[in-house]
Amino acid sequence: MVEDRQFPLYRKYSNGQRYYKIINPVAFIEIQRIGSRILKTEHHAEIYPDKLFISDLIGLTQPGIEASSEAEFNELM
Repeated sequence: MVEDRQFPLYRKYSNGQRYYKIINPVAFIEIQRIGSRILKTEHHAEIYPDKLFISDLIGLTQPGIEASSEAEFNELM
């Protein structure tokens, strides 16, 4: 169950282009690599598809999503 998880959780896409820090079941921070630039975006899910996306990140249910670490996330910052 999502509520039983310890937050924050860290996830990434296997291609290394997007990293996520999941703060709680409805909020996360995304870091994108775009060429040599880094883009940081904070998201708060208000609609159901966004909540499902966060649930997929938490559960590692989609292909290409992998567990990550705080150190790996912070290295990009």
